[in-house]
Amino acid sequence: MNNLFVYCEIEDGVIGDVSLELLTKGRSLANQLKCQLEAVVIGHNLAGIEKQLFPYGVDVLHIADDPRLAPFTTLPHSSILINLFKEEKPQIALMGATSVGRDLGPRISSALHSGLTADCTSLEIGSHEDKKVEKIYDNLLYQIRPAFGGNIVATIINPECRPQMATVREGVMKKEIFDAKYKGRIHQLNVAKYVSNSDFAISVIERHMEKSRINIKTSPILISGGYGMGSKEGFQMLFDLASVIGAEVGASRAAVDAGFCEHERQVGQTGVTVRPKLYIACGISGQIQHIAGMQESALIISINNDPAAPINKIADYVITGDVETVIPKMIKYYKKNSK
Repeated sequence: MNNLFVYCEIEDGVIGDVSLELLTKGRSLANQLKCQLEAVVIGHNLAGIEKQLFPYGVDVLHIADDPRLAPFTTLPHSSILINLFKEEKPQIALMGATSVGRDLGPRISSALHSGLTADCTSLEIGSHEDKKVEKIYDNLLYQIRPAFGGNIVATIINPECRPQMATVREGVMKKEIFDAKYKGRIHQLNVAKYVSNSDFAISVIERHMEKSRINIKTSPILISGGYGMGSKEGFQMLFDLASVIGAEVGASRAAVDAGFCEHERQVGQTGVTVRPKLYIACGISGQIQHIAGMQESALIISINNDPAAPINKIADYVITGDVETVIPKMIKYYKKNSK
């Protein structure tokens, strides 16, 4: 009752990073609220799955294990969560802003009449005063995300309905073990109690998943280009620089929309959230959506011909100049000093 729940995604017996990130944040929020952190895992062959989850501070782990629950299908998973939430009445429910989370989240919030904030970049606990009815609400979940095309950062609250639901993109939160020896309690769910036979009407006959050829999330050095790179040919300079210093290439949404680079390389609220050791922003103005996806980088270098570009405000170093002049010089310098 009134605890914080995290729905954990699982693939090939491994809990998804976004779920572990949410557990890390959830543990922190639960400590503030002085409540328990509870996790839900739905699938098959889940024996021992608690070893992956308890170190993140999970107090109660709800497990629904049935051969018909894997691979993921919408109806049985949503039925389990809806009925479990009706039973347990959590005050907060979190899930990843993945294809699975975006499928489940709206169904659950609609069934529970709870509301849902998608693609949050931050979650905090705070109070709110409704001056119209002269009422103060304590310990609300601040669901923070860019809005109106990224022109503002909105803080969304849900004072009355429960659970307060939010989805968060992978990479937005940090993933940290709370206590390697932490031990919670396991609650095995009776699947028949939560799911009707009609929910299993659809079964997966064949499943094929193609992994992305590009993975900018794990690169320690990322060189990203914006619309200021001018063209697809201009982006080639970034690939040349990346090959010299052992980096990967990213892009802003404006550059992707202009066809300079493929979507898999997009950094930002509508792309990938990254935390490299070094982030080099080339010709990127720095709209809120982009900054939301890279502001946690350890070191940020901005190359821009506009000294007033918004990204310069968060950059550790700023190089003011044209990218077509600065980047070739960087390539030449690194080649000379790497011999």
